[in-house]
Amino acid sequence: MQYMLMIYGDEAAQTAMAEAERGQMYAAYNAYTAALRAANAYVGGNPLQGASTAATVRVKDGKTKVQNGPYAESREQLGGYYIIEAKDLDAALAWAAKCPGAAHGAMEVRAVVPM
Repeated sequence: MQYMLMIYGDEAAQTAMAEAERGQMYAAYNAYTAALRAANAYVGGNPLQGASTAATVRVKDGKTKVQNGPYAESREQLGGYYIIEAKDLDAALAWAAKCPGAAHGAMEVRAVVPM
């Protein structure tokens, strides 16, 4: 079964990181991705551009409304995701706990519904 691991973190804190600390974070994500690949669990994933580049689209009464920037002000923003193969939710949660994002923010885990 496929699961999406969504990585939430504080963009301002990441921007304020020293270059050496940022390099350590990237190295941790590279090692995590390599571990997913080695376990044949990696399906895909990418970091996302900052929340300030987001747009929220709503259609009401046939009219489209676009709001630039993040819809909700919050301390943590969606910063990236992984799609993984896991035998069950417990296995997906174990992978999420190993993600560097879990130590600096929050991980949301959801099963992917095949279409």
